[in-house]
Amino acid sequence: MNRKTGAVVLIFLFAAIVFISGCVQNEKVGAPVNKEFPEDGKGDESMNIQSIKVSSSAFESNGSIPGKYTCDGQNINPPLEFEGIPEEAESLVIIVDDPDAPTKTFTHWIVWNIEPVAKIEEDSIPGIEGLNDFKKIGYGGPCPPSGTHRYFFRVYALDKNLDLKAGAGRKGLENEMIGHIIAEGELMGKYSRK
Repeated sequence: MNRKTGAVVLIFLFAAIVFISGCVQNEKVGAPVNKEFPEDGKGDESMNIQSIKVSSSAFESNGSIPGKYTCDGQNINPPLEFEGIPEEAESLVIIVDDPDAPTKTFTHWIVWNIEPVAKIEEDSIPGIEGLNDFKKIGYGGPCPPSGTHRYFFRVYALDKNLDLKAGAGRKGLENEMIGHIIAEGELMGKYSRK
């Protein structure tokens, strides 16, 4: 093999190595992510969370919340009914919020360690209540500054009672719930002030 042929072979080999290493690198980048294990810190995504149907005799899903349950009325919680609470549920949590508030999602009610019942009566304290964004403990009804806002009444079934004191905030409640949600559901109602 002469010098010229040797140089061509070396260039060819070098090009082949670069090409192959490029293919291997691209293969690694394009490889599918293993979805079998959820990311750390994602809470309950690894659990099989069941659905709870949430309804109210006071208003339809996606309907208008009567003034009685708002800051313009008696400012009391509406009645809520639940279907599909798992038998293994130890307690329920209710979180009511308004994602249409001007600065952030506004929390109107958080209550936990509720007995796993099928119904919550209006104007009741079914469990331990926390601090809402009105800076008060208990229920604070819809009170939008302008326009029509959506209000989500969310229920979570947990596999335990929470060791959380009355007056705790939403962040503390949600941290305690991580890994213990076995079912959830929501009802959305709307309200605009006259």
